[in-house]
Amino acid sequence: MTATVIDGKAFAAKVREQVAVHVTTLKDKHGITPGLAVVLVGEDPASQVYVRSKGKMTVEVGMNSYEHKLDADTSEADLLAVVDKLNKDPAVHGILVQLPLPKHLDSDLVINSIDPAKDVDGFHISNVGLLGTGQKSMVPCTPLGSLMMLRDHLGSLSGLNAVVLGRSNIVGKPMAQLLLNDSCTVTIAHSRTKDLADVVRRADIVVAAVGRPQMVPGDWIKPGATVIDVGINRIDAPDLGEGKTRLVGDVDYASCAEVAGAITPVPGGVGPMTIACLLANTVTACCRANGLAEPEGLTA
Repeated sequence: MTATVIDGKAFAAKVREQVAVHVTTLKDKHGITPGLAVVLVGEDPASQVYVRSKGKMTVEVGMNSYEHKLDADTSEADLLAVVDKLNKDPAVHGILVQLPLPKHLDSDLVINSIDPAKDVDGFHISNVGLLGTGQKSMVPCTPLGSLMMLRDHLGSLSGLNAVVLGRSNIVGKPMAQLLLNDSCTVTIAHSRTKDLADVVRRADIVVAAVGRPQMVPGDWIKPGATVIDVGINRIDAPDLGEGKTRLVGDVDYASCAEVAGAITPVPGGVGPMTIACLLANTVTACCRANGLAEPEGLTA
């Protein structure tokens, strides 16, 4: 068996096209332009690249992009003041504070200072609680993108056995909740799980989000299962030359692709969906703020 490759890059492009259509409708019919504000504290290189990419794609779909770059030694009070200003700005429908923050700043405090209705990352404790109780919420982008790809490939997820490898607040827990909301039977596995290989082998859906390169081998995968690899790990690649590296996921792609029915590659799988879903969440937040119907196909 050779797995179908779930092309996250192509899927994300379609999502951005859908977002652009909704943005045009909001502008033409209602005179509203969705706005996304991103706050970056410090000069972390990876965060800078990510923020630039977010800003570029925000503009490409027709939304307003607002970037606030603060010095690494910015005080907590000053950062909270910026967030408060954005909370009160009616032109801003989505607020994202780029993580990680410098160590002297309390990430939980800052995230929970964002207006939950504008929390397009879905990290605010109110959104976590709403998601956990099956109510309307802002959903974290990476799990939302993973769910979209699963629904697109499998159709109904009802009754399927799903294993989520990893229990982080950002991916593992919300992913499990989304799958449960779609009537899957869900197991959250982690470093303390006994007989981990056997647990994974029972799964129709495997979502790997542990941050350990190539941890899941092909003989852990049930024949025909769908594998969503959230991991992004950089490893040494001497075959590419001295000092070279390559990106790999949390599953061993080559061996898993021989067994699985479908699999996401790394790179080019879940990663592109994260920004696409950030844009989708901003449109959703804009519609909710203005009492308009939410965009179909872009929410959980």
